[in-house]
Amino acid sequence: MKTPASTTPTVYVVDDDVSIRESLSSLIRAEGMLVEVFASPLEFLSLDRLEDFSCVVLDVRMPGLDGLSLQDELTRRGWEVPIIFITGHGDVPDAVRAMKAGAIDFLKKPFEDFALMNAITSALSRVSKAFHERLEIAELQARYDQLTPREKEVLVMATKGRANKVIALELGISESTVKVHRHHVMSKMQFRSLPELALAVQRLRHESH
Repeated sequence: MKTPASTTPTVYVVDDDVSIRESLSSLIRAEGMLVEVFASPLEFLSLDRLEDFSCVVLDVRMPGLDGLSLQDELTRRGWEVPIIFITGHGDVPDAVRAMKAGAIDFLKKPFEDFALMNAITSALSRVSKAFHERLEIAELQARYDQLTPREKEVLVMATKGRANKVIALELGISESTVKVHRHHVMSKMQFRSLPELALAVQRLRHESH
């Protein structure tokens, strides 16, 4: 399972106006976020994938493939990312279409810096919960992967409520050895109680199916 590369949000800016790209990039970076800029939707679509914790600031009117068409293409690809549209035209039908398709906001240029940052914050809040849940699962998986095959066997039996003597009998090892394995399991998985560990194992099994 892939661990998300960064807990810092990434904002993708897609606009054919270089001055807009530069000003928005400076603004967003000043807020402590990562920024990637693109001069066209086709350039943006050359990405292999998007960061999990991200959003897109997208100009509506651009030569060739426009912002609304890019929104449709992202949906077709299954790239679920919140979009904030910016436009110098303020076309009401475009705004209605964009919002119906799931856009977070539709800002008319020139807009105040705080208006854009509020929209970005709103967009990122939509993905924050899901992102952090994926991060927790990835961390749990990484801890589980550190267990030896024997420790995984002990883990499964212990979380099913088997007593140490029963586990020892089934695995053909001493009860004291089982206790050592259980200690290592709890330490590596970073849990203090068996019920908490059992719930974590359930989450891992659910995510793997």
